[in-house]
Amino acid sequence: MFQTALKYNVEVTKTKKIEFPVPFSAGAQVTVFVISEQPVENFDDLLSASKSSLDFWDNPFDDEDWNHV
Repeated sequence: MFQTALKYNVEVTKTKKIEFPVPFSAGAQVTVFVISEQPVENFDDLLSASKSSLDFWDNPFDDEDWNHV
């Protein structure tokens, strides 16, 4: 069975309600999952490490050992 998944980023109002338009006909049966958004973790250190120099791997002694394995 084919089902369409939609994602809406909405904000809860002062009255603790959310409203958003959907592309379904009036009376259509739908299932709604509500998940609170978690704060985004800071991955700046990992991103920086991934962009760092690859000079560590450019080692002639290491190459000599591993090229013969």
